[in-house]
Amino acid sequence: MITIIISALSLAFIGASLRQIFHSLEFEHKIFSIQLFVSIMLLYTIVMVGFGIIYAALIIQGIDVYYEEIPFKYDYWMSEVIRSIYFSGVTLFTVGYGDIIPVGVGKWIAIVEAMIGYTLPAALVAKVWLKHKSER
Repeated sequence: MITIIISALSLAFIGASLRQIFHSLEFEHKIFSIQLFVSIMLLYTIVMVGFGIIYAALIIQGIDVYYEEIPFKYDYWMSEVIRSIYFSGVTLFTVGYGDIIPVGVGKWIAIVEAMIGYTLPAALVAKVWLKHKSER
């Protein structure tokens, strides 16, 4: 039950962040600004940490999300959260080092996260370009 609550809160926070960045672009008068850059970096951080928390919550509940080739000794829950955020970052930025592989339900969550990682830059560029074109 706690996993569902944590996952729902993380997804709600990610959704609110995505909505906010696209809403704030409507009021931006320049093509690029430091504020926009920081906002995008913050958005990626929120998505990465949010999915990392979802992965960690599932793993702590005993649900397999990813597999590591090198066995890892479970010390405490914070180490699981840190490792899950790393896996989330590798998935979001589609780097795929190969040291951690998604399994089970983690494959489907990783697909959703990778889709966000792929489409977010294109959507942001299209939004800024259309806004700049309409202002001309």
